[in-house]
Amino acid sequence: MSTTTMTLSNTHIARSPRHTATIYLKEAKYEFLKNLRLRVYTASVLSFPVMFYVLFGLVLNSKESIGGIRIPTYLIASYGTFGVMGASLFGTAAGLASDRGLGWLQVKRASPMPPFAYFAAKVVTSMIFSTTVVLALFALGLTLGGVRMPVAQFAQLLGTLAAGSLPFSAMGLALGYFAGPNSAPPMINLIYLPMSFCSGLWVPIMFLPRVMQQIAHVLPPYHLSQLALGVVEAGNHESAAMHWEVLAAFTMICLGVARIGFQRDQGKLYG
Repeated sequence: MSTTTMTLSNTHIARSPRHTATIYLKEAKYEFLKNLRLRVYTASVLSFPVMFYVLFGLVLNSKESIGGIRIPTYLIASYGTFGVMGASLFGTAAGLASDRGLGWLQVKRASPMPPFAYFAAKVVTSMIFSTTVVLALFALGLTLGGVRMPVAQFAQLLGTLAAGSLPFSAMGLALGYFAGPNSAPPMINLIYLPMSFCSGLWVPIMFLPRVMQQIAHVLPPYHLSQLALGVVEAGNHESAAMHWEVLAAFTMICLGVARIGFQRDQGKLYG
């Protein structure tokens, strides 16, 4: 079985660019439908940021402001970051760990499908769910929170948060290669929830203890949230270029770790 798999995997298959694009699109389509049908994933990804936003942005603090920016507007950026992070981590790490455990990844490698179509599909799906979270928060803010934002500003906020799913998708790929199918969800939560709190996603960063404010500067969610808050003119007025550089570096590190895991799995399969 391993010899056959190796032979198929190493066979070069000539495809037209159109055929390759079709394969990528189909893989992304079915990955999206798979996650959409997983009610636990869909409900958790959408419900947590929406629940927090309704409670803290619409029920308790709808009349309050931070630095002249109303809480319902401020929290779209911070809870949007929280939602993007959750959608990306659970969509990639949990899915990859499960596929590895079930042997589905080996089947994918043995097929004539382009090797990166599988990973691209997970990233695209994470971006779609991330965008859905932001749209849900904005719909609530617009209808119930009195949020008013120019279309161009909202488009920039949506684009920033959607692009921000890439670093956390890379992080999910790294985690997915080193976690088992059963240990992946609790491992994600052990990283995702404390990192979110310490980055100022639940409680505005200026209200956290000074030590935690300093820790936040080394955490990727802080940098994405500051980019999003900068769009609504509520950030710490730090350099946007610096935030993007940190996120880009974090993405490359995670992809490097994921590559190590990929090569380790190949060694086990073909060794």
